[in-house]
Amino acid sequence: MGQILGKPNMGDKAKKPEEAPAFPDYMLDPDAVRSKHEASSLETLVENLVKNWEVEASHKMHVSDWRTVDQEKYTFAINGGPAQDAQHMLKVGTYSAVIAANKYYSPQHSVDFEESHKAFRDMMPNFAWEVLEVYSGPPTVSFKWRHWGWMKGDYVGKNEEGVTVTIKSHGAVLDIQGVTVAKLNDRFQVTSLETWFDPMDFFNQMRPSEETMTTNHMQCPLGYKAEL
Repeated sequence: MGQILGKPNMGDKAKKPEEAPAFPDYMLDPDAVRSKHEASSLETLVENLVKNWEVEASHKMHVSDWRTVDQEKYTFAINGGPAQDAQHMLKVGTYSAVIAANKYYSPQHSVDFEESHKAFRDMMPNFAWEVLEVYSGPPTVSFKWRHWGWMKGDYVGKNEEGVTVTIKSHGAVLDIQGVTVAKLNDRFQVTSLETWFDPMDFFNQMRPSEETMTTNHMQCPLGYKAEL
């Protein structure tokens, strides 16, 4: 239980040391944290559970190594969409699993887990997370959360048309919020996650405009340009 609810650690599937700064930094600027929960509170237990789940989902490439979930029952769903299993997230990456295709990003045009993560981690190396409020306790835990970090690099990703989109870094905070309902078993492992949030709010906070955003269409080697 302590390994599930304690502070996050990377475990034996962590990336190479030189890649460590790309891990979510949950101690990132403590002054920016809005909620300071008591160590023994339900809020802290939920916060640690989700942080450990995110570490496992992002850095442990075999579901059999995930200790935060009930491996036989676990599913997740986003914004009322279909339930997916853990293998889906491992295949496409955590970002592609939770963001639908739009004019700035497309899971269908991100080749794999590593490519999808690179687009966001190059832009924002550290992405902190906290529980703002818990509405109900186990076995069905509903809570409001906040995910934030500083846009330190340019965003570069492919959109729903397969076009490469670049948004220049502005160095300011990107701050998104959402609500999650987590169903837990008697070992405090997740059996299902349902999350609601607005991914477009995330991209809009990057401040895309004619001055800050460019698109790079694939060009024919013979010089012909596609009409879009």
